[in-house]
Amino acid sequence: MIEANTPQNVVLTGAAGALGRTVAQYFLDAGARVALLDHSAEHLSSAYPGLDNSRHLLIAADVTSASAVAGAAKQVLAAFTHVDTVVHIAGGFAMGEETHALTRAAWDRMMDLNAWSFVAVAQAFVPSMIERKAGSVIAVTAKTAGRGLAGMSAYIASKSALQRLVESMAAELVPHRINVNSVAPSVLDTPANRQAMPDANPDEWVSTAVAAKTIGFLASSAAAAIHGQHLTLDA
Repeated sequence: MIEANTPQNVVLTGAAGALGRTVAQYFLDAGARVALLDHSAEHLSSAYPGLDNSRHLLIAADVTSASAVAGAAKQVLAAFTHVDTVVHIAGGFAMGEETHALTRAAWDRMMDLNAWSFVAVAQAFVPSMIERKAGSVIAVTAKTAGRGLAGMSAYIASKSALQRLVESMAAELVPHRINVNSVAPSVLDTPANRQAMPDANPDEWVSTAVAAKTIGFLASSAAAAIHGQHLTLDA
Protein backbone atom coordinates (compact mmCIF):
# COMPACT_ATOMS: atom_id res chain seq x y z
CA MET A 1 0.00 0.00 0.00
CA ILE A 2 1.30 3.43 -0.90
CA GLU A 3 1.91 5.91 1.88
CA ALA A 4 0.75 9.48 1.42
CA ASN A 5 3.39 12.09 0.60
CA THR A 6 5.86 9.43 -0.56
CA PRO A 7 7.08 9.22 -4.17
CA GLN A 8 5.34 6.27 -5.78
CA ASN A 9 5.84 4.06 -8.80
CA VAL A 10 2.57 4.10 -10.71
CA VAL A 11 1.51 2.40 -13.94
CA LEU A 12 -1.42 3.81 -15.92
CA THR A 13 -3.05 2.20 -18.93
CA GLY A 14 -5.11 4.28 -21.33
CA ALA A 15 -2.81 7.13 -20.39
CA ALA A 16 -3.36 9.23 -23.51
CA GLY A 17 -7.11 9.56 -22.98
CA ALA A 18 -8.88 12.38 -21.15
CA LEU A 19 -9.16 10.52 -17.85
CA GLY A 20 -5.69 9.04 -18.23
CA ARG A 21 -4.10 12.45 -18.64
CA THR A 22 -5.88 13.81 -15.58
CA VAL A 23 -4.96 10.82 -13.42
CA ALA A 24 -1.36 10.98 -14.62
CA GLN A 25 -1.17 14.65 -13.68
CA TYR A 26 -2.60 13.87 -10.24
CA PHE A 27 0.19 11.40 -9.52
CA LEU A 28 2.85 13.60 -11.11
CA ASP A 29 1.77 16.47 -8.87
CA ALA A 30 2.11 14.10 -5.89
CA GLY A 31 5.72 13.36 -6.85
CA ALA A 32 5.12 9.91 -8.27
CA ARG A 33 7.19 8.23 -10.93
CA VAL A 34 4.83 7.12 -13.69
CA ALA A 35 4.83 4.60 -16.50
CA LEU A 36 2.20 5.66 -19.02
CA LEU A 37 0.84 2.99 -21.36
CA ASP A 38 -1.39 3.51 -24.37
CA HIS A 39 -1.97 1.70 -27.63
CA SER A 40 -0.51 4.58 -29.65
CA ALA A 41 3.02 5.97 -29.25
CA GLU A 42 1.94 9.03 -31.25
CA HIS A 43 -0.95 9.74 -28.89
CA LEU A 44 1.33 9.39 -25.87
CA SER A 45 3.91 11.79 -27.31
CA SER A 46 1.29 14.41 -28.07
CA ALA A 47 -0.38 14.00 -24.66
CA TYR A 48 2.88 14.38 -22.70
CA PRO A 49 5.19 16.63 -24.74
CA GLY A 50 7.21 17.88 -21.78
CA LEU A 51 7.49 14.68 -19.74
CA ASP A 52 10.90 13.97 -18.23
CA ASN A 53 11.85 10.77 -20.05
CA SER A 54 14.80 10.23 -17.73
CA ARG A 55 12.40 9.67 -14.84
CA HIS A 56 9.11 8.58 -16.40
CA LEU A 57 8.18 6.08 -19.11
CA LEU A 58 5.97 6.29 -22.19
CA ILE A 59 5.20 2.83 -23.55
CA ALA A 60 3.01 1.88 -26.50
CA ALA A 61 1.28 -1.44 -25.80
CA ASP A 62 -1.94 -3.19 -26.76
CA VAL A 63 -3.56 -4.06 -23.43
CA THR A 64 -5.63 -6.81 -25.03
CA SER A 65 -2.40 -8.68 -25.79
CA ALA A 66 -0.90 -10.52 -22.82
CA SER A 67 2.48 -10.70 -24.53
CA ALA A 68 2.51 -6.98 -25.31
CA VAL A 69 1.66 -6.04 -21.71
CA ALA A 70 4.24 -8.51 -20.41
CA GLY A 71 6.84 -6.76 -22.53
CA ALA A 72 5.75 -3.39 -21.15
CA ALA A 73 5.94 -4.72 -17.58
CA LYS A 74 9.47 -5.95 -18.20
CA GLN A 75 10.48 -2.42 -19.22
CA VAL A 76 8.75 -0.85 -16.25
CA LEU A 77 10.21 -3.22 -13.67
CA ALA A 78 13.70 -2.87 -15.14
CA ALA A 79 13.45 0.92 -14.77
CA PHE A 80 11.43 1.20 -11.54
CA THR A 81 12.44 -2.02 -9.70
CA HIS A 82 8.91 -2.28 -8.31
CA VAL A 83 5.40 -0.96 -8.92
CA ASP A 84 3.20 0.34 -6.11
CA THR A 85 -0.02 0.99 -8.02
CA VAL A 86 -1.55 -0.06 -11.31
CA VAL A 87 -4.45 2.05 -12.58
CA HIS A 88 -6.22 0.29 -15.44
CA ILE A 89 -8.11 2.96 -17.36
CA ALA A 90 -7.89 1.50 -20.87
CA GLY A 91 -11.17 0.21 -22.23
CA GLY A 92 -13.80 1.00 -24.79
CA PHE A 93 -17.42 1.92 -25.32
CA ALA A 94 -19.71 1.25 -28.24
CA MET A 95 -23.43 1.23 -28.71
CA GLY A 96 -24.37 -2.00 -30.43
CA GLU A 97 -26.99 -4.19 -31.94
CA GLU A 98 -29.98 -5.38 -29.97
CA THR A 99 -29.08 -8.45 -27.95
CA HIS A 100 -30.84 -10.88 -30.28
CA ALA A 101 -28.86 -9.45 -33.21
CA LEU A 102 -25.51 -9.10 -31.43
CA THR A 103 -22.52 -10.16 -33.52
CA ARG A 104 -19.65 -12.21 -32.16
CA ALA A 105 -17.22 -9.53 -33.34
CA ALA A 106 -18.99 -6.83 -31.31
CA TRP A 107 -19.11 -9.10 -28.25
CA ASP A 108 -15.45 -10.05 -28.50
CA ARG A 109 -14.34 -6.45 -28.97
CA MET A 110 -16.04 -5.24 -25.79
CA MET A 111 -14.92 -8.25 -23.78
CA ASP A 112 -11.33 -7.89 -24.97
CA LEU A 113 -11.15 -4.15 -24.28
CA ASN A 114 -12.97 -4.07 -20.96
CA ALA A 115 -12.51 -7.48 -19.32
CA TRP A 116 -9.65 -9.46 -20.81
CA SER A 117 -7.38 -6.41 -20.80
CA PHE A 118 -7.64 -6.31 -16.99
CA VAL A 119 -6.53 -9.93 -16.82
CA ALA A 120 -3.61 -9.26 -19.18
CA VAL A 121 -2.47 -6.28 -17.11
CA ALA A 122 -2.82 -8.23 -13.86
CA GLN A 123 -0.80 -11.13 -15.26
CA ALA A 124 2.01 -8.72 -16.08
CA PHE A 125 2.22 -6.70 -12.87
CA VAL A 126 0.60 -8.57 -9.96
CA PRO A 127 3.28 -11.27 -9.52
CA SER A 128 5.89 -8.65 -8.60
CA MET A 129 3.44 -7.13 -6.12
CA ILE A 130 2.89 -10.55 -4.54
CA GLU A 131 6.63 -10.89 -4.09
CA ARG A 132 6.72 -7.58 -2.19
CA LYS A 133 3.47 -8.23 -0.30
CA ALA A 134 2.30 -4.72 -1.18
CA GLY A 135 0.44 -2.81 -3.84
CA SER A 136 -2.88 -1.66 -5.19
CA VAL A 137 -4.75 -2.26 -8.42
CA ILE A 138 -7.51 0.11 -9.48
CA ALA A 139 -9.80 -0.43 -12.46
CA VAL A 140 -12.28 1.91 -14.11
CA THR A 141 -15.63 0.16 -14.40
CA ALA A 142 -19.02 1.85 -14.86
CA LYS A 143 -22.13 2.68 -12.89
CA THR A 144 -24.15 1.06 -15.68
CA ALA A 145 -22.47 -2.30 -15.01
CA GLY A 146 -25.26 -3.17 -12.60
CA ARG A 147 -28.16 -3.15 -15.05
CA GLY A 148 -28.72 -3.88 -18.73
CA LEU A 149 -29.82 -1.16 -21.13
CA ALA A 150 -31.08 -1.28 -24.71
CA GLY A 151 -28.36 -1.31 -27.33
CA MET A 152 -25.58 -1.65 -24.75
CA SER A 153 -25.64 -5.34 -23.92
CA ALA A 154 -22.05 -6.17 -24.93
CA TYR A 155 -20.62 -3.07 -23.28
CA ILE A 156 -22.52 -3.53 -20.02
CA ALA A 157 -21.77 -7.26 -19.93
CA SER A 158 -18.06 -6.51 -20.34
CA LYS A 159 -18.04 -3.90 -17.57
CA SER A 160 -20.02 -6.24 -15.33
CA ALA A 161 -17.46 -8.95 -16.05
CA LEU A 162 -14.72 -6.48 -15.14
CA GLN A 163 -16.37 -5.82 -11.79
CA ARG A 164 -16.56 -9.54 -11.03
CA LEU A 165 -12.88 -9.89 -11.98
CA VAL A 166 -12.02 -7.04 -9.59
CA GLU A 167 -13.96 -8.71 -6.79
CA SER A 168 -12.40 -12.12 -7.40
CA MET A 169 -8.87 -10.77 -7.60
CA ALA A 170 -9.43 -8.68 -4.48
CA ALA A 171 -10.35 -11.82 -2.53
CA GLU A 172 -7.33 -13.67 -3.94
CA LEU A 173 -4.84 -10.92 -3.12
CA VAL A 174 -5.97 -9.88 0.38
CA PRO A 175 -3.50 -12.36 1.96
CA HIS A 176 -0.72 -10.64 0.01
CA ARG A 177 -1.66 -7.17 1.32
CA ILE A 178 -2.71 -5.99 -2.14
CA ASN A 179 -5.87 -3.93 -2.59
CA VAL A 180 -8.01 -4.31 -5.71
CA ASN A 181 -10.93 -1.94 -6.30
CA SER A 182 -12.59 0.14 -8.99
CA VAL A 183 -14.19 3.49 -9.60
CA ALA A 184 -17.52 3.28 -11.38
CA PRO A 185 -18.42 6.62 -13.02
CA SER A 186 -21.78 7.42 -14.52
CA VAL A 187 -20.74 9.68 -17.43
CA LEU A 188 -17.35 11.35 -17.42
CA ASP A 189 -17.11 14.92 -18.63
CA THR A 190 -14.69 14.48 -21.52
CA PRO A 191 -14.44 16.16 -24.94
CA ALA A 192 -15.42 12.88 -26.60
CA ASN A 193 -18.59 12.55 -24.51
CA ARG A 194 -19.53 16.18 -25.11
CA GLN A 195 -19.19 15.60 -28.84
CA ALA A 196 -21.14 12.35 -28.73
CA MET A 197 -23.97 13.80 -26.60
CA PRO A 198 -24.31 17.47 -27.61
CA ASP A 199 -27.82 17.78 -26.17
CA ALA A 200 -26.90 16.45 -22.72
CA ASN A 201 -26.07 18.61 -19.72
CA PRO A 202 -22.41 18.05 -18.75
CA ASP A 203 -23.09 19.66 -15.36
CA GLU A 204 -24.70 16.33 -14.49
CA TRP A 205 -21.55 14.39 -15.38
CA VAL A 206 -18.47 13.50 -13.35
CA SER A 207 -15.34 15.59 -13.86
CA THR A 208 -12.11 13.76 -14.61
CA ALA A 209 -10.50 15.70 -11.75
CA VAL A 210 -12.94 14.20 -9.25
CA ALA A 211 -12.37 10.74 -10.69
CA ALA A 212 -8.60 11.23 -10.42
CA LYS A 213 -8.85 12.22 -6.77
CA THR A 214 -10.94 9.14 -6.01
CA ILE A 215 -8.38 6.93 -7.75
CA GLY A 216 -5.67 8.66 -5.74
CA PHE A 217 -7.58 7.85 -2.55
CA LEU A 218 -7.80 4.17 -3.51
CA ALA A 219 -4.04 4.16 -4.09
CA SER A 220 -3.35 5.64 -0.66
CA SER A 221 -2.93 4.09 2.77
CA ALA A 222 -6.33 5.54 3.70
CA ALA A 223 -7.91 2.79 1.57
CA ALA A 224 -6.03 -0.07 3.22
CA ALA A 225 -9.24 -1.70 4.44
CA ILE A 226 -11.12 -1.44 1.12
CA HIS A 227 -11.16 -4.60 -0.97
CA GLY A 228 -13.24 -5.53 -4.02
CA GLN A 229 -15.36 -2.37 -3.95
CA HIS A 230 -16.68 -0.22 -6.79
CA LEU A 231 -16.91 3.41 -5.78
CA THR A 232 -19.79 4.86 -7.77
CA LEU A 233 -19.12 8.37 -9.07
CA ASP A 234 -22.21 10.38 -9.91
CA ALA A 235 -22.73 14.12 -10.09
